[in-house]
Parts: sequence; C-alpha cells; structure tokens
Amino acid sequence: MKKLLILIVSAAVFLHFYPQPELTQWYNEQKESMLTSFNNATDTKVRLNAKKVFSDLELSFNRFSPEEIEYATQVTANRDSIIEFYKASCEAYKPDYNFQAANQKTVCKTISKYHKYF
Repeated sequence: MKKLLILIVSAAVFLHFYPQPELTQWYNEQKESMLTSFNNATDTKVRLNAKKVFSDLELSFNRFSPEEIEYATQVTANRDSIIEFYKASCEAYKPDYNFQAANQKTVCKTISKYHKYF
C-alpha cells in the first residue's frame, strides 16, 4: 500500500513539473466523459420539464398552422431538443423557417421563462 502511494505521488509530481500534452488531453477527455455520465445518472429532471413547456405553448396553438404545431411538438419532445432549439434559434436570433416569425417569438418567449433551469 505504501509503495502504491509513493508511485501515485511520484507520478503526480512528474506530471506537474513535466506536463505531457497527449496525457493531459486524454485526462481531460476522460474527465469530461465521467462528468457527463455522472450528470446524466444523477439528474433529477427538475430543471426543465418538456411537458410543461408544451402545455404552456398549447395556449397559443390557435395562431399556429398544423405544420407548426407538429414542429412545436418535436421541439418540445424532450429537454435536449428544447435546449438545442433555444440555442440555435432564440439565442442566436436566427429565423427558424418551420415557424412564422411571430410564432417563433412566442415559442422563444415561452422557453425563455424556463431558461434559468437549463
């Protein structure tokens, strides 16, 4: 046990004073992968509920075309698709040609109410 501890400390000291770019890159990739898997495993899904966003949007569906309603259903299918749509169309202020401009504003405004929960 003592030899293992000495080996770990010596490896840490060596890597601290003589950094290895390939090893550092591999370490960062593994760390990111582990953090992502821990985040997915321990996520409580409290932050953003796709059903709640869809139910808030349903109040405005009388101004939407059937194709827009179908696309809104796809956008609000899960948290990841909502976040992806918000970043691509709302934060970037890019028009999404699946919605009319006014309807896209409505969708973005509805999602932005939950932006702090992303």
